[in-house]
Amino acid sequence: MLRARQWACWGLLILASLTLILAWAQPPQVQQLALQRTPDGLYMSARFDVEPHGTVQDALFKGVPLYFVWQADVLRERWYWTNKRVAGATRTLRLAYQPLTRRWRVSISTEQGGGTGSGAGLPYALHQNHDTLEEALAAVGRVSRWRLADAAQLEPEASHVVEFGFRLDLSLLPRPFQIGLGNQAEWSMALERELAVPEAATPEAPAPAEPRATHPAAEAKAVEPPAAGETPAR
Repeated sequence: MLRARQWACWGLLILASLTLILAWAQPPQVQQLALQRTPDGLYMSARFDVEPHGTVQDALFKGVPLYFVWQADVLRERWYWTNKRVAGATRTLRLAYQPLTRRWRVSISTEQGGGTGSGAGLPYALHQNHDTLEEALAAVGRVSRWRLADAAQLEPEASHVVEFGFRLDLSLLPRPFQIGLGNQAEWSMALERELAVPEAATPEAPAPAEPRATHPAAEAKAVEPPAAGETPAR
């Protein structure tokens, strides 16, 4: 009887561990992922829920920077051959904790750096500081009107698709830190999608007109009370 209870406890522990590992291995949850084709070009807007767990979060709080890569390839479909790549874009986001200020820093680069063994050499054009990890992760998993292609790169009578990928790039971590990470499920944070490009461009909505300023004298005249003996207009 005691032995059966021990096996049952071990089974529950194994099941709980597998459930936790599967939860950690799930890709980021997609909240928004859309393409917009305008007379000017092709744009993407997206929002993901990025939630590092376990050793990934521990590494962040110990000052190890993480690198998240957005990759989008615009392909022209061809029935007689493989699809042709006509355009593409890459953005790398570096997420790091600053212990002295207790703030989080997100740096953005549009240069490719995969396979270099370190993301420190990438040129970062934009830096954002955040008070909490949640705010920083929201910035990592969000993009608005990301330009993927110029209008001239999209053939009017052809069909196009976008092959999109988002991942935690382990190849940009310091090489000593990469050892053994490939077998840990919590470090597997990636998703892939294929999106059809709209066949026709949609004109962008004009900006709302600003209200016209009214001269103070005109406003005063509009509310001026009637003179003595006059009958107010109805």
